[in-house]
Amino acid sequence: MKRPLLLSILALAVLRASAAESPAPQPGIVKSEFIFESAPFPSCHASTIVRTKGGLVASWFGGTKEGAPDVGIWVSRHVDGQWTAPVEVANGLRSDGQRFACFNPVLFLPSKGPLLLFYKVGGHPNGWSGFLKTSYDDGASWSPATPLPEGFVGPVKNKPVELPDGSLLCPSSMETAEKPSRWRVQFEHTPDLGKTWTKTDYINDGLTISAIQPSILFLGQNKLMAIGRTRQSKLFRTTSEDGGQTWSEVSLTDLPNPNSGTDAVTLRDGRHLMVYNHTAKGRSPLNVAVSSDGKTWQAALVLENEPGEYSYPAVIQAADGLVHTTYTWKRARIKHVVIDPAKLELKPIVDGAWPADTK
Repeated sequence: MKRPLLLSILALAVLRASAAESPAPQPGIVKSEFIFESAPFPSCHASTIVRTKGGLVASWFGGTKEGAPDVGIWVSRHVDGQWTAPVEVANGLRSDGQRFACFNPVLFLPSKGPLLLFYKVGGHPNGWSGFLKTSYDDGASWSPATPLPEGFVGPVKNKPVELPDGSLLCPSSMETAEKPSRWRVQFEHTPDLGKTWTKTDYINDGLTISAIQPSILFLGQNKLMAIGRTRQSKLFRTTSEDGGQTWSEVSLTDLPNPNSGTDAVTLRDGRHLMVYNHTAKGRSPLNVAVSSDGKTWQAALVLENEPGEYSYPAVIQAADGLVHTTYTWKRARIKHVVIDPAKLELKPIVDGAWPADTK
């Protein structure tokens, strides 16, 4: 047998053995990819994703490290089957020459109007200022930044929801400078895509349950639910009976939370899908759970379970029914996973414990 042919046979055998040893793909995962392999920044975090007529658009903050003055807002677009190279579209440079870090971009496309990009600028969450940019070409170019009114930051991490009247309800929160800091949830409302704003009172005292970064879900009719991050090692939950004008007392769920961001979306079939770290400490694993009522959740997927940080997910459902989630991968890249919710195999989460056979 000739040497090249022998090498080819050996290589094929190795590939087959590797494939046999690799775990079977989890039901429901359609695609898993990095948005970029290399970038002009060493660190990135807090991604967001949206589907436009032109395709997917993703954004995140990137720079030397979180909180550094060189941290800006970056955008990549999915064009012709590939993600474009990251482009910085916003930074914290002021007219006096000072530059501050940018945080937590949030992309949202209303049913009528341009693509919206909310983000924050400041040295610390208790001193953030909110800004808004718009795009009429699916994120290829952006307007100058418009500051939000004082006391408003817009959607603090997760996407707003569009109400039946076309107005936007933004899940928001504030952190105070005092020690211990008060983490309090509020909901900001804009009837005209960011031109004018109102907001609710804080719905928690910020200490008994220190809650921030909610996601808003639809429960039917005029009922809403919000769920998100706390310092109490559990996810919080609150509901509204009047379309977000008033909210119930914040309570803790059975699901763990390691003081890390989450995101959730109401699917077209009425179920709710959430991406979060199902652990009380650390930021691995990163999990997907599904609920029919917002109270009882079922295990669906484990997106990551190796050592490291896998965190701050964003999640949407596109018009074709597929779910797209992006998240921080070891603070070095942004990962994009496509999920078919119709193909998920669900298992009960009993007393907050993730089922051992869901890998």
